Amino acid sequence: MKCSDWRSIEAPPARAAATLQAMSVEVDPAQLEVEPAQVAEWMAREPELLLVDVREPYEREAGHIAGSLHIALAELPARAGELGGERPVVFYCRVGARSAMAAQAFRASGLQAHSLSGGLVRWAQEGRPLAPQGGQVADH
Repeated sequence: MKCSDWRSIEAPPARAAATLQAMSVEVDPAQLEVEPAQVAEWMAREPELLLVDVREPYEREAGHIAGSLHIALAELPARAGELGGERPVVFYCRVGARSAMAAQAFRASGLQAHSLSGGLVRWAQEGRPLAPQGGQVADH
């Protein structure tokens, strides 16, 4: 999905009046990205953190971060309401491109959204666990 394909996304219930615009607001990627070590630490100390896997179902089945929610990028506009509106969200994908698009769209609407830097590839390269047991990062 290209950035220009994001027409609007129904906003989470807490911000029902807001919509995610067509990526018209550019956000510096450095402000969106969160290092894997920071995400792991954040997960350990703040249970309200929402981790969202935006990859395709076959990628998810191969391996994912335990406790994350799966919403494929193409489904995100229709399922945005599931993300709530007050808690922080970290999106992730294989290498970070799809999750950056998602984070940018949600950030542009005023939500606290981030993208896992380097994606699941980097998460796994740094020795962090994947679920299920023996999980791996699928090719895209």
